[in-house]
Amino acid sequence: MLSSVSSTSFSFLHHHLHHLHHHNQPLIMSLILKSPPLPCSNNTFTYHSHSSHRSTLPHHSFKLLNPKPSGFHSTNQIPSYSSSSSSSTPIEKILPEEVEEEESLDLSNFDYSDSDDGGILVKNLPSSPVIEVKELEELPEQWRRTRIAWLCKELPSHKPPTALRLLNAQRKWITQEDATYIAVHSMRKRDNETAYRVYKWMIRQRWFQFDFALATRLADYSGKERKFSRCREIFDDIINKGRVPSESTFHILTVAYLSSSEEGCLEEACGIYNRMIQFGGYQPRLSLHNSLFRALIGKTGGSSKQFLQQAEFIFHNIKTSELEIQKDIYAGLIWLHSYQDEIDRERIMELREEMQRLGFEEGTDMLVSLLRAYSKEGDVEGAERTWLKLLGSDTTLPYQAFVYRMEVYSKVGEPMKSLDIFRAMQDHLGFTTFVAYNKIIEVMSKTEEIEIVETLVDEFITSGLKPLLPAFINLMRLYSRLNMHGELQAAFFRCLEKCIPNRTIYNIFLESLVKVGNFVKASEIFNRMQCDGAIGVNSRACNTILGVYILCEENDEAEKVYDLMCQKKFDVEPLLMEKLGPILSLRKKVIKKPTRLNLTKEQREILIGLLLGGLQIESDEERKVHAAQFEFNQDSSVHSALKRHIHDEYHEWVNNPSMADEEGEEMPSKFSTIAHTYFGFYADQFWAKGKPTIPKLIHRWLSPRVLAYWYMYGGHRTSSGDILLKLKGGSREDVERIVKSLKANSLDCRVKKKGRVSWIGFFGSNSLGFWKLTESYILDNLKDLLKPDQILIFSASTGPIAGLKKNENHKMFQQRILEAKNCAQCQLIPVYQKLCPLFLTQQGFLSEMPSSAAAISCGPGETQTESQSVSMPTLYCPGCPDQCINQCRSQGREVSQLECNFWGSEQAVCKCCCGLPSSTTPPKPIAWFKCPTGETGYTE
Repeated sequence: MLSSVSSTSFSFLHHHLHHLHHHNQPLIMSLILKSPPLPCSNNTFTYHSHSSHRSTLPHHSFKLLNPKPSGFHSTNQIPSYSSSSSSSTPIEKILPEEVEEEESLDLSNFDYSDSDDGGILVKNLPSSPVIEVKELEELPEQWRRTRIAWLCKELPSHKPPTALRLLNAQRKWITQEDATYIAVHSMRKRDNETAYRVYKWMIRQRWFQFDFALATRLADYSGKERKFSRCREIFDDIINKGRVPSESTFHILTVAYLSSSEEGCLEEACGIYNRMIQFGGYQPRLSLHNSLFRALIGKTGGSSKQFLQQAEFIFHNIKTSELEIQKDIYAGLIWLHSYQDEIDRERIMELREEMQRLGFEEGTDMLVSLLRAYSKEGDVEGAERTWLKLLGSDTTLPYQAFVYRMEVYSKVGEPMKSLDIFRAMQDHLGFTTFVAYNKIIEVMSKTEEIEIVETLVDEFITSGLKPLLPAFINLMRLYSRLNMHGELQAAFFRCLEKCIPNRTIYNIFLESLVKVGNFVKASEIFNRMQCDGAIGVNSRACNTILGVYILCEENDEAEKVYDLMCQKKFDVEPLLMEKLGPILSLRKKVIKKPTRLNLTKEQREILIGLLLGGLQIESDEERKVHAAQFEFNQDSSVHSALKRHIHDEYHEWVNNPSMADEEGEEMPSKFSTIAHTYFGFYADQFWAKGKPTIPKLIHRWLSPRVLAYWYMYGGHRTSSGDILLKLKGGSREDVERIVKSLKANSLDCRVKKKGRVSWIGFFGSNSLGFWKLTESYILDNLKDLLKPDQILIFSASTGPIAGLKKNENHKMFQQRILEAKNCAQCQLIPVYQKLCPLFLTQQGFLSEMPSSAAAISCGPGETQTESQSVSMPTLYCPGCPDQCINQCRSQGREVSQLECNFWGSEQAVCKCCCGLPSSTTPPKPIAWFKCPTGETGYTE
């Protein structure tokens, strides 16, 4: 009797589920989760299934054998959600290509087809273990077959949380064989997303036993879909279970890492390649050797030279495997050797001899590499022999060849020969690069040829080439050595006009001021450096100004600088420490650096902003200590400027901070803080269990400084001038809390979910509102890179009415200006005049807009009056024009000209010219609430 009732209940449930599948999805889940439990006995069930269910799942044994990767795609799309239901423009149409999901990256540079002899990366790999699953018809229970078929159909159509609840509802009856079949069936349909979810759910069940074949197949499929982090996760699972991953998994994971442009992926690819040989005992294919080697030499020379040992290891493996060694391998190895600080001439000669035995000719790239190596050693004879070979070739001479010849002659004490080579380069190539200018200025400044250096700097500035900063540094150092402090000061201010100076420029100028005794100006420069986050101070600047304060007996200031140096762990020069001792002893202050570290308020807010932008925290659970891992993108101009500021801001916390304190040394892209218990709070809030999370109280911490550093570290300005903020981790509710907090600050935004990353977008007027809130905390040298290119027109009655962008076509641009001109009480943000002042002047519109350059000039006999707005408005100036007009009318005159200036921080000021008395017909007055006769109006 119980069996009959259960059978009827299940049959009725499934019938209605099928009928309501496309009509009431929430009802389906409610019925599933509330359905009666399935019996675990051998009772027989009677069930009449619909043919549509059975036809979707063929009943046969399933064995996966190297399916073609070209057809891989995920059928489970995660839909977007918006924080504003009224938004009509989908954010996915605005997100640029460079902010797509981090694991969905291009693999077009790797060809998987069999026709490409040199690019067979994942084809024809050794077969992975075969996954053996039972046929559904072999299962004795009809209800189990039906239930499994139903899960295969339903799971792909749900989001991850719903799919997880659906699987949890089957715990009473589902087995590992059942779950394996569902995962295999999903992979067969190329729905690897569902297969991965089922696999992750399986490993958390008490009955799970590790399945090497399933894990291998899922790892291979994930790697072929370019999801390297997922593939690596399963790869690590295999190793943790005491198994050696298959050759295909090693190969595919390496290719997946190579296909990514993310920071650190190349290092990971090298690590997997090495483990494939040393741990797995496999011999990689030639295509994998070549692909990894080309990736190593695909970067710039400065960043590639660290991979020399890895490149030599690849070369050794190709040679010992008796595979074909291409010419590019030899050329690449010599290229890497030429960038080393110490040149291994014997190894270079050995590689050249092997090339000659194989019949490879030395191309232009190799000859340039040889020139670079000879220039570092100062070998003039070798450089000239290589130069003659370049002249004898049919190719165009590269500019690098001229630069290396200039360098080699400068090292042997012939700077004028280097100058002749520079002039010959200008004549031969017809152009000059900034590299050549900086090199010849560096060479000539060492010889103290002042007139030549000044002439070269002037030519460099006139050419319009950039960057100019190295040239100014060499020029100012030359002036400092020759005690030409007046010229040095002029060069400093010229540098301020032509480029953005760095800390080195300021330090040279600061020391010059101290030498000439201008201590007041030196103190001002030091304070400016300290206040400017993009410049900052270092040990050199602090010791310089500390000596000034001790000399001038300004003990209070000297003590402040000493405290700063103790906080930042800067070393005080021994001579200054001797003079500082009596001063501190009089104040009964112990000469000892503080041992207890505390984060300041600014450091705490900056840390929260960086954590929201993607900063990672590594934890040691045994010692209960944590460390912040700062990582910056080498290819980002914003990160290049930000990393020095962050390093200076956390100087006392940084592990081994002296690594980038020397002048001219490049700041590393990765550094970390010391492991400390102080970071435990931030680890618990933002990196719970080693995964990015969003704190419950994040809405209380979103200060303007937090938003500014979030934008600089994890934000993005689109080509259209909008602002996007990247946010990893957290649930939808967590993101909505942030959105509500932003809306509380009058910042409307929209959200787009891309995999595990959420993008918060500020568009149009909201991007300017975000910029106005955070601008004071953005580094000065980053404002031009991050400032939104938006122009807003405001109306006194309705607020913002138009948003203009740089990339709009001229017709739309003109139409919106005319609309704003005809609108009553309209104003423009001052940035508008920077964008198109000529067009505004042609339209006769500039005199009516706020602009210091458009000050009115009253005619003969006219009087000028002025009025202010009655309140402190946010966007516009109500009442100000009316007061000005009424003042003219009280004199019996009409307004002939009117200007209203509003800059957002003070009351608006209106100036107007009152025309001549009634004997002279006044010009047509400006109407603020209705259009004058003969003019057309515009209404939204």
